[in-house]
Amino acid sequence: MKILLLRLSSIGDIVLTTPILRSLHKAHPDWEVHYLTKPAFRQVLAHNPYVDKLHLLDKNWQAQLRLLQAEQFDFVLDLHHNLRTWQIRRALGVPSRAFDKRNFDKYLLVHLKQSLRPIPHVVHRYGDTLKPLGVQLDEGGLDFFLPPELSGVATAILADAGLSAPMAVVLGAQHRTKRWITAHFVKALNDLGREVVLIGGPDARADADELMAGLRIPCLDAVARYDLLTSAALMRACTSVLTHDTGFMHIAAAFGMQVFSLWGSTVPALGMTPYHTPHVLLENTRLTCRPCSKIGHDDCPLGHFRCMQDLHPDQVVEAIRTHAVPPVSGV
Repeated sequence: MKILLLRLSSIGDIVLTTPILRSLHKAHPDWEVHYLTKPAFRQVLAHNPYVDKLHLLDKNWQAQLRLLQAEQFDFVLDLHHNLRTWQIRRALGVPSRAFDKRNFDKYLLVHLKQSLRPIPHVVHRYGDTLKPLGVQLDEGGLDFFLPPELSGVATAILADAGLSAPMAVVLGAQHRTKRWITAHFVKALNDLGREVVLIGGPDARADADELMAGLRIPCLDAVARYDLLTSAALMRACTSVLTHDTGFMHIAAAFGMQVFSLWGSTVPALGMTPYHTPHVLLENTRLTCRPCSKIGHDDCPLGHFRCMQDLHPDQVVEAIRTHAVPPVSGV
């Protein structure tokens, strides 16, 4: 069979689809598996051995549909399930299955702070789309494949910075209400006294500058200084990861790293926790206003931002000291 997977964005969501690719390959290594995503996320799948052909969404919509139709797929797995992917499925006219987004349950959780039933992890909901193909989701975790030479590159970068066993700290997030307070980061990291590597994209550059001005510990500022794959390699070379609910959180899970995840306006109950990796969830569970969104806001709707303001540095430091594995190199 010839299968097409659809997931157009974003980094973390695409990483969360990787068990589907692996499960298909393990069950039917002779099947041909294609994947359609946006060009900005090519690196996420560029080295995945379970993708036979990677298609990048073209701005010329009609040309894109003609190219996909020419592939003559037998089945489509829609792991995005929006209007655009519905149009693709309709144009291809072959059997398909879209994953259950559980939007009604998420609506109840966000607006009424309760749901009629638990929301399964998104990986399991992706896995349900395999049932019409007679394929079961395997018991493995996430995948994120790097070129082998990047391990040496990361080792050299850390050596040049004089770091031996740092902890990775991921800054930034698409929405401000998913980001911890920068001053809290400064106090927590200084109190921990460990070497750290700051990881993040251009959206985190201002936060990194503010953080660097206050840190008194050995630190490598790698925010927006390397591409996605090199940043991921640097993170993998660390002992553990402190991160928001972001794409790098899921990449860390794919590496099997210990993850300390910070949660603000979103909550783990929405089904996006670190998958099949040791992790500690850090959140303010005393508030009745959480979650205020399933994806986050640019500003706190109530103006107080207590979900992150009241997640104190001492709590985070205690959790890391209590649960952290011995600081040995992760390379």
